[in-house]
Amino acid sequence: MAEFWKSLPGWVRNVVVPIIVLVVAWKVLWAVLGAVLGLLSFLVSALVLVGIAAAVVILVKKAVKS
Repeated sequence: MAEFWKSLPGWVRNVVVPIIVLVVAWKVLWAVLGAVLGLLSFLVSALVLVGIAAAVVILVKKAVKS
């Protein structure tokens, strides 16, 4: 691998490779961030659904008693 790296022209090592690394890092960062935000969104939706279901159960129990 070191031989391959040394065989590359200087402008490729100093310009192209860092740009590729930055682009890949940017894509990985946004993929991870998107996954985390998607999971949080799912959890919030699940909590809202459970809250609505609990409210419906409470209202139905009150309606049955009266």
